[in-house]
Amino acid sequence: MLRVWGKEFKDNRMLRDFVAENEVEDTYTNRVLSCLEEICVEFDLSKPVWFEKNIRDFQRASKTRFTADNFIDSIDFDYLELQVIEE
Repeated sequence: MLRVWGKEFKDNRMLRDFVAENEVEDTYTNRVLSCLEEICVEFDLSKPVWFEKNIRDFQRASKTRFTADNFIDSIDFDYLELQVIEE
């Protein structure tokens, strides 16, 4: 089972969080993207764009941050943090 923790932060304070779970037998990437989609639905956000920095951070630490630059729509928080908490 893959569990991904999504957290919204503003002024270094967590506004809200949600843990998405995925038990489907699929590639690791597809499972992470599925969890991200579930988190975005829960938070009523458009899906963020993955930049090279996000991919490198995620590969290195299983964690990344999406700032306003990653979203097409405007956001009312500083960043969305995505972290794998269980594989």
